[in-house]
Amino acid sequence: MAIATINPTTGSTEMVIEPHDPSEVESRIAEAASAAEALRATSYAERASWMHAAADILEDQAEGIGELITVEMGKPVLQSVAEVHKSVKAMRFYADNAETFLADVPLDDPSTVGASRAWTRYEPLGVVLAVMPWNYPLWQVIRFAAPALMAGNAGLLKHASNVPQSALFLDTLFERGGFPKGSFRALLIGGGEVASVIADPRVKAVTLTGSEPAGRSVAAIAGDHVKKSVLELGGSDPFIVLASADVRTAAATAVKARINNNGQSCIAGKRFIVHTDVYDEFAAEFAKLMSELRVGDPLLRDTEVGPVATASGRDDLAELVDDARAKGATVLTGGSALDMPGWFYAPTVIADLPDDARLVQEEAFGPVASLYRAKDNDDALRIANQTTFGLSSAVWTNDPDEEAYFVSHLDAGAVFINGMTVSYQELPFGGIKRSGFGRELAAVGQREFCNLKTVWKA
Repeated sequence: MAIATINPTTGSTEMVIEPHDPSEVESRIAEAASAAEALRATSYAERASWMHAAADILEDQAEGIGELITVEMGKPVLQSVAEVHKSVKAMRFYADNAETFLADVPLDDPSTVGASRAWTRYEPLGVVLAVMPWNYPLWQVIRFAAPALMAGNAGLLKHASNVPQSALFLDTLFERGGFPKGSFRALLIGGGEVASVIADPRVKAVTLTGSEPAGRSVAAIAGDHVKKSVLELGGSDPFIVLASADVRTAAATAVKARINNNGQSCIAGKRFIVHTDVYDEFAAEFAKLMSELRVGDPLLRDTEVGPVATASGRDDLAELVDDARAKGATVLTGGSALDMPGWFYAPTVIADLPDDARLVQEEAFGPVASLYRAKDNDDALRIANQTTFGLSSAVWTNDPDEEAYFVSHLDAGAVFINGMTVSYQELPFGGIKRSGFGRELAAVGQREFCNLKTVWKA
């Protein structure tokens, strides 16, 4: 794939950027390695002041960067600007909390290990490579970069090739805030060159957000070189509506859960599993609301759904829907690409899915919702857990026993009760099964790229 901004609203190429040649890649890795040594010697207070300054710069440019995000990947501009502000909030969160999150932890009774003192401490690993996707071109990077830099690490970014201008903005952001030169560097390279960067002895760890195949490849390379990796991969999250739920509120929230970011979010509700007692009511309301969404130019502030980010992504989505329809599924609304410039796909609800439909197991990355009728709560759980993914989930119920049952038995990294899944910097984020391993955000996410060192003193 060329490193280029191709506007998904029009299909036109806005900018083509020359990739970094091997000498430039080497220079940037060397800069990061030097910066990692410098950062290790700085205080939390120094790093916090730089992080706050970088956050101020980003906040001041929120509208312009929001429009850039929309041009590069197509989400409605109000969501793009909200992504900028969410990133600013995370930067300030880690600036204010890193010292507490990474404070030494003393053993309460060191005599049990024959010591006068014993404690653990968190130390930076050094240079960490981040391989990041296009769907949240700022937030996905910041939620790695802010905790990593505040821990004293340096960062290298291999961003998705279709959001190069976002990558270039991030390349200078932290240095503009005061961080040492090279503390965060973007590598404009193709996917085939990632392996050599992971293998470089100056790179100590890698994190990836992306597809399952990409995660398998990165984890295998990191494992071969005995390096830490954190993976946040795909999701086909269940959105479960039980008989005791507020059905109309659940349906309205389901629409937001499905079409946020034009439906291109790993943690979006994708499979809507509804108890048979309320299925007909939910299905009618859900399909009606999906059919009424405003689809169009994402730079217009009243647009609710923009284009799919890439032509191949739209085609993949169409193949999944066409496969399901050919095998007997019922399309309640949508079900086709739209006849307009760019890569638009109609908001779609599809029901009566047979077990052999690809949509039952594969992730639909776009505004397509799969609807399932569950005969009872056990059946709802079975459907929810039947995929190979386990990122997040949502359960709608007003019954405490039902709540406890699903919280305990859902195969997922998170369960949201009577709400849609959202990532918060205060809460750990990540999945199980083929949705990846490790965690981002909160204190535990920051500690992923630290050496947890045990100290014992006689």
